[in-house]
Amino acid sequence: MKKIPSTISPIVAVNKRARKSLYRQVYDAYRGAIVDGSLCPGQRIPSTRVQALEIGISRTPVLNAYEQLLAEGYFESRVGSGTVVSRSLAERVTVFPATSASAKRARPRRVSKRCSISSTREDLHRRLHVESSVGSQVAFEHFPLRIWNRLVTRHSRNLQADFLDYGDPIGLKELREAIAAYLRTARSVHCEAEQILIVSGSQQGLEISARVLLDPGDRVWMEEPCYAFARSVFAYNGCRIVPVPVDAEGLNVIAGMKKCRNARAALVTPSHQFPLGTTMTASRRLQLLDWAERNGSWILEDDYDSEFRYEGMPVASLQGLDRNSRVIYIGTFSKVLFPALRLGYVVIPADLVERFLAVRLAMDICPASFPQMVLADFIREGHFSRHIRRMRAVYAERRSALIESIHKELGPAAEIQGAEAGMHLSIILKGISDREIAARAARQGTSLVPLSLLYTGKPTRQGFILGFGSTTVKEIPDAVHKLRIALDLK
Repeated sequence: MKKIPSTISPIVAVNKRARKSLYRQVYDAYRGAIVDGSLCPGQRIPSTRVQALEIGISRTPVLNAYEQLLAEGYFESRVGSGTVVSRSLAERVTVFPATSASAKRARPRRVSKRCSISSTREDLHRRLHVESSVGSQVAFEHFPLRIWNRLVTRHSRNLQADFLDYGDPIGLKELREAIAAYLRTARSVHCEAEQILIVSGSQQGLEISARVLLDPGDRVWMEEPCYAFARSVFAYNGCRIVPVPVDAEGLNVIAGMKKCRNARAALVTPSHQFPLGTTMTASRRLQLLDWAERNGSWILEDDYDSEFRYEGMPVASLQGLDRNSRVIYIGTFSKVLFPALRLGYVVIPADLVERFLAVRLAMDICPASFPQMVLADFIREGHFSRHIRRMRAVYAERRSALIESIHKELGPAAEIQGAEAGMHLSIILKGISDREIAARAARQGTSLVPLSLLYTGKPTRQGFILGFGSTTVKEIPDAVHKLRIALDLK
């Protein structure tokens, strides 16, 4: 049995010049020594007078520290026995002794199965780099900050006390009405404001949809290649991903049925497939809707940047063709405005609204009210539509400059895909390893996003995703020339 010494030497050292109070320094020193096992249960503690003298401070901070330690159960005091480390800590200290760092590493901490698939921090940063490089990097310098700031100021000055309470879990009514009116006109979406759920971007929209519609083990069709962050949503929810190839007509529905006819859901980006940029044809859309109806499956339509189309009018939504309420339509303001806004929306079939709200409440109760108020005015006053029109012209010019530079620098070696819409395009290159070239380019200070990174299975194409949203017309030729150098084309 371990012998408990009757007295101890002072373990407290204080710094009178430190910003931390003397009371807190004494408290932290004793608490830390007890937690790490340096002080044993039953071990006697010097009196407050003796402790104060030995560390050279007044008695008051020592008294306050001792009182706090007594109140929290680290110390116990009995008349005639003085103050000791609480004996009730004995079982905890003996069963769980302090361990070394190496011992902790040898015994990995148990986490949920969904978290066991988590990537390293480096991998997460790489995936975020892919997103920022091709998806959410918009032309920030063209955003109407003066108008936005005026709206922010207006609402800041008129803020009322009731706005400080929790908001409506489904989202601000004025914003939902503005979004519904916009979607009906611009995207041919069949919806009312009561069907719109405000979320913090399309990623949360996918997460809520997965929790409502899917169970662990359910199979989900995903475009191959696809958006990596979307894939992670279903993986974390225990779903089994079925990669379905994408060709010139979009998701190959027949191939999907051959792989897994009874999949529970399909995630698609029909207006501008990510990352290849193809537009799903009408026949494929009807095939997909027919499959969903026959199998009782769900279609998640991620309509992330359909506003920017450069050849003809924007393609109408898949949801607008749905007559059986099988489509969950997800949109975001990250691409058309700016990603830091963190606002998106989900258009939900009327009979599922309450189920989506239940999950939303469990997740984060409600969206923040203030940015919704500002955005509602931004849309209702016409600033949103004008901004989209201006940005369509800006991105069209940058897209043309990029295509011209690719033809000039890379010639027939590069096949351009997905240049009809959005803020990125892909180039397909044969006889290369895009990851090796990206690594070589990185050593030379050039950042490239390999297409092969976005495949679930073995990549069938090699190439790069080139975002042009945040790159000016003047910068594009030099950027493509650096790509040529990295490719080592003669």
